[in-house]
Amino acid sequence: MKDVTEQIDQWLSQDIDAWTRRVVRRHFDPDTGTPYWLKRAAELAIDPRDITRHDELSAFGPMPLGDLRTLDPAELVPQAVPRPLTGRVWDSGGTTGNPCRVFYTEPMLEHRAAWRRWVIEREGFEPGRTWLQATPTGPHLIGHGAVDLADLYDGRVYGIDFDPRWVKRLLRDGRLKDAQEYTAHITEQIAAVLEHQPVDYLVTTPALLQALIKARPELVARLKGVRLSGTHATPAMRRSFQKALGGGLVVVTYANTFGNTVGLPAEDDGALMPYLPNYPQVTMAVVDKDDWSKVVGYGEQGQVRLTVLHDDLFLPNVLERDLAVRYDTGPEWPCDGVANVKPLQVVRSAPEGIY
Repeated sequence: MKDVTEQIDQWLSQDIDAWTRRVVRRHFDPDTGTPYWLKRAAELAIDPRDITRHDELSAFGPMPLGDLRTLDPAELVPQAVPRPLTGRVWDSGGTTGNPCRVFYTEPMLEHRAAWRRWVIEREGFEPGRTWLQATPTGPHLIGHGAVDLADLYDGRVYGIDFDPRWVKRLLRDGRLKDAQEYTAHITEQIAAVLEHQPVDYLVTTPALLQALIKARPELVARLKGVRLSGTHATPAMRRSFQKALGGGLVVVTYANTFGNTVGLPAEDDGALMPYLPNYPQVTMAVVDKDDWSKVVGYGEQGQVRLTVLHDDLFLPNVLERDLAVRYDTGPEWPCDGVANVKPLQVVRSAPEGIY
């Protein structure tokens, strides 16, 4: 089992302004920079290479997500990365239409995996156990977590087939009965593994865990722990999950294709569920819903604004479809966190579904 503590400590010790300068200058290098950003540089009021602080990234404005839906993901990768690119292109969920697509280089996958390895040990999950990864598959990055568990945490991992876009399409079309049947199809796959195999831990979504508890509570009660991501979970849901597991681990995380977080210990008897971004490559701010450039005060609610600062992927000011509370992480951590994340708006045209 690989020890990643030294690597995480190095990242946490980074000065965010120095890190910002490093990443921006790499992506805007005239010779080896990123095709997309070199083209956009002409539209900006400043020379990006003059940026010296993280808070100056507002000069880029909100990231146009439409570009991520249509361009070749290689256009977002610096020319410093050898061509032709070899690796995986990952999709966002596609809740509001054509999904966004990004290419992950090996260092990016290693960053994500190292944080995941580091945090699941802190959460109390034991290495060398058997897991069931009941999450989206195919082009969805969360499915790659099965590889992380096997390679970095000595896990043996089962999986299921899971296309989250189909149930969202059913909900958009008003086909509630069909959506319920698809949910049953997923929970039956989960139950088939749990019933016959020695699974310790389950990785899935809050919505699916709710469905599984309703359908097969005795199988949930056998588990030693669950790790949840995707659809949002309220403090009341978390308490119901803990009751269903009879004292087993219940961890709720917040992540997407662009950036991940670490779940910090819940506070106020579970009423406050905070998260820390995978710093320094991922930072998050909570901003006024009507003014994306205005950060709200601690304890106040607003829209999540995410910034990706990988050497090989730069996405400033991504406005998420999520509301959150701005969370003060205190002196222990180098950046703000977010807490009690929930959808900005749930409507028929953009359903949350089961992921």
